[in-house]
Amino acid sequence: MGQLKQWREQNWVRIGTDGKIKGPCGTSKDKKNPDRCLPKRKALSLTKAERASTARKKKKAGARGKTVVSNTPRAKVRS
Repeated sequence: MGQLKQWREQNWVRIGTDGKIKGPCGTSKDKKNPDRCLPKRKALSLTKAERASTARKKKKAGARGKTVVSNTPRAKVRS
């Protein structure tokens, strides 16, 4: 249960394709192709362009029906 507890405490946020932090994760209106979510600390460590890049990658793959899309190398979350 240690990792689940750690995950819950990370305060995940939703990233828009413009690179802006849009709010808490899980609040995307498009349920079929949701926005990218990252821990807030990780999201703030990326530039706006890097956040936009990973969000666009997720949206593009989601439009083709993919449900799991890896982050860009810079946006990878390491435990």
